[in-house]
Parts: sequence; structure tokens; C-alpha cells
Amino acid sequence: MEPDPVEKCRQVQALWQAFQRGQLVFTPEDPPIPVPDPGRPARPELVHPRDLPKRSLRTVQGQAAMLHAIAHIEFNAINLALDAAWRFREVPGDFVRDWLEVAADEARHFGLLQQRLQALGHAYGDFPAHNGLWEMAVKTDHALLARMGMVPRVLEARGLDVTPGIRKRFAAIGDAASCEVLDVILREEVAHVAKGNRWFAWACEQAGKPVEQTFQELLEVYYPRGLSGPFNCEARLHAGFGEGELRRLGCCF
Repeated sequence: MEPDPVEKCRQVQALWQAFQRGQLVFTPEDPPIPVPDPGRPARPELVHPRDLPKRSLRTVQGQAAMLHAIAHIEFNAINLALDAAWRFREVPGDFVRDWLEVAADEARHFGLLQQRLQALGHAYGDFPAHNGLWEMAVKTDHALLARMGMVPRVLEARGLDVTPGIRKRFAAIGDAASCEVLDVILREEVAHVAKGNRWFAWACEQAGKPVEQTFQELLEVYYPRGLSGPFNCEARLHAGFGEGELRRLGCCF
């Protein structure tokens, strides 16, 4: 619930370090309450995705706007990971560890993007953004199966699909520093999606449901129009998606 991004990132790193030292104990309690809105700063202004302006990377303003959009995703991903660890902490094994580690990674990614924004004369909050990521967190706060299916397997996996194209655009304008940041994010997001795939499969096993069929059933509820490509088939495969479901998306192996 910390609203200041810099302080949130500091606290996330402290939380992760404390967990690694064995200084935290997570115990099942009453079901966690819904969180309609996590802590966030007054800016950026949140608008409908269709109201976000299109900007060209040929301008500094456009470059900053693109980096800002990615920073907003990473900021929301911090909250998503923390909420998973807190909301579903009764899950055995390394579940809490996995999502606290993801939160720490996302906080570091956000910091890297903030540095790039500052180099371009901007900061987080300077451009409008949308709230789609957290809206999905609210929609799936009732069940681990829905949360792991829709957030890592859809929203975070979408990052695997679009990041290479964004990197190519920054490379075309000679922005090597932003390319390096995007390389870090893409590499580590593969591991994040892999964690989501692992825990989705675990939840399916606990419910006695087949993984791929259950995912398709969830898509019919949350994404009745289906998923849009293009898809980063290689990254998705490394992240634990099955070849069968990837072929249905149009991937060839």
C-alpha cells in the first residue's frame, strides 16, 4: 500500500532480504480482504487504453513515453507479485519465496527504467497510463487458479511477445542504454512467467483439472475474443508453455 514508488522499491528489497534471512514468517489467516487500489502516486493519470496517445520514437518525448509505459507495467508488477505472496500464502513450498523474488526483480526493473527516464528529462508520472494490470488482479483475487492463469500466463507473457519489437525500435535509433535495460527485463521475465506456469500447473493438479483445457476455459471467461499475436514462441517455450498450446497460437517447431 506504499504510494511512493521509490520508497515502495526500497521496502520491497528490504522485505526480500528479510525473507532470505529467515526473519519473516507467513502464517495462514482469515482470507485476505480485496484490494481495489494498491498504493500508488497521484500521477500518472489513469485513462482508458484507447485514450493513450500514440508517439513516435523519433522524438525524445516519444522515447520517454515508451519507457514510461514499460515502467508503469513494472510498477504494477511489483504490486501483483506482492499481492500473490500475501493473498495465497497458504500455498505450500516455495510459492511465497517465488513471488517475493519476482517483486524484488520488478522493483529493480522499475529503478532501471526510472534512470532511463531521468536521462531523457522525465520521471514516472509524466505521461498517462492505464490500469488494466491491476484490474485483472482484482478480477482474479478469489482463486489461485485464475490469478496464475490470467496474470503470468497472459499479461506477463504478453511482455515476452512485445519486448523484442520494442528493443528493435530503440536499437534503430541508437539507444543502446535502453536496449540493455530491455534485455535484462526480457531475460528475467521469462523466469517470472515460468514461475506462473509452474504454480498454474500445481493449482490445476490440486483441482484435478488438465492444464491446457483449464487455461482455455479461463480465456473464455476473461478473454472471450482470444489472445492477439504475434507471439514470442521461443521465449514462451522456455517459460514452460506446452508445444501443443503454442501450436494452437500459430507457433511452429
